[in-house]
Amino acid sequence: MEASVRRFFERYESFFNRSLAGDTDMKEVAALYASEFIAASPAGVMTGKNDDQLKQVMAQGYERYRAMGTKEMRIRDIRVSPMDEHHCVAHVAWTAYYARKDGPDVTINFDVHYFVQKLDGEPKVFGWVSGDEQALLKEHGIV
Repeated sequence: MEASVRRFFERYESFFNRSLAGDTDMKEVAALYASEFIAASPAGVMTGKNDDQLKQVMAQGYERYRAMGTKEMRIRDIRVSPMDEHHCVAHVAWTAYYARKDGPDVTINFDVHYFVQKLDGEPKVFGWVSGDEQALLKEHGIV
């Protein structure tokens, strides 16, 4: 399972960066997620469905990232913690690169912990836990 999860996140990274460049295929992006999911951060816990609303929210998110100067997202490391033969937590260490209009470019490191399920072949994200993105962006002068 670990090798397929690593390949999955390489694809995830590629789709994210293509979307940052304006080449967004929301059908491809949505295919990375399970039919339902849960997300948790200091802002709270939310649940959602992999539907047209998710695609719309994701497209708006990529536009927001572009507007704040996000140039690229790169994976620094992936650590996979198996739970059973179908589930794991993928601890993904990311580096985000931002262009700023009034100063030097900024690099921010952060981690996201993804809940991954592998049924019928391909892994899919069914949840994630992340830190306080807004606070991190403010701390580095991005927003």
